[in-house]
Amino acid sequence: MIMDRDYEKHNEESKRVWEQYYKGDPVRMPMLLGVNPRVILLNRNNNPEGITYRQYFRDPEVMIKVYLEYLYYMRHSLYADHEMGLPKDGWEIYVDKQNVYEACWLGAPIVYPDNSVPYCEPFLNDDNKDMLFKKGIPGLFDNFEARSLEMYEAMLKMQKSGYTFKGLPIKKVNFGSIGTDGPMTVACMIRGAENFCVDLIEDPAYASELLDFLTEAALFRIKGLKKFFGIDVINDSVGYADDSIALLSCEMYQEKVFPFHKKLYSSLVHDFEKSRNSIHLCGDATRHFKFLRDNLNVVTFDTGFPVNFGKLTKELGPDITIKGGIKVEALMHNTPEEIGKETKRIIDEVKPNTKKFVFREANNLSPNTPIENVYAMYQAVRKYGHYI
Repeated sequence: MIMDRDYEKHNEESKRVWEQYYKGDPVRMPMLLGVNPRVILLNRNNNPEGITYRQYFRDPEVMIKVYLEYLYYMRHSLYADHEMGLPKDGWEIYVDKQNVYEACWLGAPIVYPDNSVPYCEPFLNDDNKDMLFKKGIPGLFDNFEARSLEMYEAMLKMQKSGYTFKGLPIKKVNFGSIGTDGPMTVACMIRGAENFCVDLIEDPAYASELLDFLTEAALFRIKGLKKFFGIDVINDSVGYADDSIALLSCEMYQEKVFPFHKKLYSSLVHDFEKSRNSIHLCGDATRHFKFLRDNLNVVTFDTGFPVNFGKLTKELGPDITIKGGIKVEALMHNTPEEIGKETKRIIDEVKPNTKKFVFREANNLSPNTPIENVYAMYQAVRKYGHYI
């Protein structure tokens, strides 16, 4: 498959697509990609030196090198409606913490498995499950975030030293991950998913106390980091995640977890009733979407799989943004022809129902995914995603 390398032409088209989309009069469906540096670290072809996540997390020079390789790869090999080719005025990087930042800040030990991303080991067992209540919310730069701050400051020094990549400087360094994975998900990470689900039924008072603690901790962390880095603390709208609510029935979610979601969202917006919020939910949590729309003012859903997009867009209506598409296993293992057909199938399902669908992989591109398959998905969106 021959790929079009006219990045200037590509960027002009993508810019038009997004401008028209945000004006509410799209000509075609846009496509984005969720990608992170694991496509470098966990791909032998992209990581011939065999750099590990342990090295990447602990050495700022290694993190900068890998992160810039990832940006270059994204801009030259992975086609979607993002800017491609070299950036005009330099690179923007951040301290990458994957999905461990919040649980490790609370005290969870980090595990570095071979051939996979780091994860947090649950540390609240039946003998010490009240530990966090006794210790209280950690300081803003305690535990894992102490190292994150050290990495950030080291990156700033490298930026000021004149560090370049492909002839371009680093124009900006960000601290990264000033958000939350969601109280239910963090509870599952630090207590163990099975244990916490049992807590919800057998020890509901404890489960509620833990969710409240984690919500307050998230608010303390988000507000504190935003103030520290000069970012607006309260906004018109917010967006977070909580993948683990996919484990719950609608009734259990609404009774046990929703009050903490409302507390989280309403504490970070100017006017909750007028806010237009977003949420990221991997897995199939679509049974919760109507309730989230109506009670958290969520108007943008970033989805995972398995999701019936035709049914979902019909249920939620044309004013709700849904981001989703082909599951990552298919993108890794199927042929470009099969990818094109599956892209067309999803587009044909959603086009009669909405013009606010954003195509993407479902969810987060796997290492070793053939770039030809990503290109085939993008070309199918360009071919079949037109509304006129």
